[in-house]
Amino acid sequence: MRNIKDMNDLMGVITEKPHYTAGIPVGIIAIDLEYPKLPGNVVNASTYDFPVLYEKVSFEIEALFRGDEDIKEGIVNAAKKLEAEGVRAIIGACGFFAHFQEDVKEAVSVPVYLSSLCQLPSIKVGLRKGQKTAVIAASGESITEGLLSAVGGSMEDIEVFDVGSMESFAPIRWGKHTLDNGRLTADMRELGKRIREEYPEVGAILLECSDLPPYAWAVQEGSGLPVYDFITLINWVERSVAQEPYYGVI
Repeated sequence: MRNIKDMNDLMGVITEKPHYTAGIPVGIIAIDLEYPKLPGNVVNASTYDFPVLYEKVSFEIEALFRGDEDIKEGIVNAAKKLEAEGVRAIIGACGFFAHFQEDVKEAVSVPVYLSSLCQLPSIKVGLRKGQKTAVIAASGESITEGLLSAVGGSMEDIEVFDVGSMESFAPIRWGKHTLDNGRLTADMRELGKRIREEYPEVGAILLECSDLPPYAWAVQEGSGLPVYDFITLINWVERSVAQEPYYGVI
């Protein structure tokens, strides 16, 4: 992928592997689910300052929470299709794609970061000894040692907070078409406040769910802590595969 900065860059001989599209740094595997997807959501394309390409997979979300073996082939094939279409890195639009992190990264040649949970090792590096990361998850009971091991994490380094049972989150969790966004925002702010007040050992917060980045600011407002999510991951990945020169004054 070439960074074209001026017309002179286009005047020479251009040799690139051809695709039917071009200039898309990040491909995202997205589950076919219907509910309101706000700006900030991984599957709302207006979230990004750069183009992304989506590839749809179809199965029940609970199958992904469990890491069912029979959905693996479809996920791997989606990643291969995104690679064939020219993306430079692949993301999964749910934290529980971590179940298939190893399978997908071995099946393609581009970098793969299927889950927001991939950030756990880096977050740990920046925390003091004994501090933990609060993981806010759509299915808290599905956060297991086996899941975390696929992304270099460990249960001993985290505290899990489940929002799957939160009434205001239900339209997202169960695929309804009406969402009280103000109520969910207030609930996420209150959860951040509760983490700050009741869990002094927590030094950072990670939002597992791809639907939660629109509420990262509210969680931070309530907790005062660094908040990581899918978008912090995707922005980091995009920058690494689409570097640009710096301009300024010396």
